Amino acid sequence: MTYVVTEACIKCKHTDCVDVCPVDAFREGPNFLVIDPDECIDCTLCVPECPVEAIYAEDDVPKAQRDFTALNAELAKHWPPIVAKKSPPADVEQWAQVKDKRALLDRG
Repeated sequence: MTYVVTEACIKCKHTDCVDVCPVDAFREGPNFLVIDPDECIDCTLCVPECPVEAIYAEDDVPKAQRDFTALNAELAKHWPPIVAKKSPPADVEQWAQVKDKRALLDRG
């Protein structure tokens, strides 16, 4: 099992999770983070670090967001690793309250 970043991360992109990942499994896109399922060791450290609750164990991803499991795997092959925390976007508080952000995902 791996962990999956879901829709809540789009345009929020807090990177607190990156700082605690012992294997550098996170990948960074223009406005979203993903977890590389081949790197993730299922340690759970990233889950409580996410202020928008966007990270789930693969088996616990909400039904309406299960496609994010495949999306994480796909984008992880193309996006570079992120290994250190960065400042979140300036408008993060605005986007943290928005639902249905799939159309805003920038695949870069």
